[in-house]
Amino acid sequence: MDEARLTAHERRVLAEIEEALERDASLARTLRTMRPPRLSAPSVAGTRRRLPVLGVAALGAVTLTLLVLAVATEAPALIWAFAAVWVLTLFALLIVIVRRIRGRGTGAPTER
Repeated sequence: MDEARLTAHERRVLAEIEEALERDASLARTLRTMRPPRLSAPSVAGTRRRLPVLGVAALGAVTLTLLVLAVATEAPALIWAFAAVWVLTLFALLIVIVRRIRGRGTGAPTER
């Protein structure tokens, strides 16, 4: 590999620039927040991703059960319970979808 050699003057200027950057607290804070968050273990990351999906699936199962019971019995309480759980299920599904879409967009910027 080719190495670029710096003159004494260039090394001194570079050292001064690095010192000035190290003293800049707002730059350090900005660079610190650009790092992706660290997770304690790979299993935690998988659990965090699956938990909302499993919750929406459980809500979907409850919704389907309430639908069947409401149609079979025609009880107003079951119909209202189905309607409430259905709205909750759609809202939770929307949240999961939005989080997945935002998760894909947070990757590192590509070079041009």
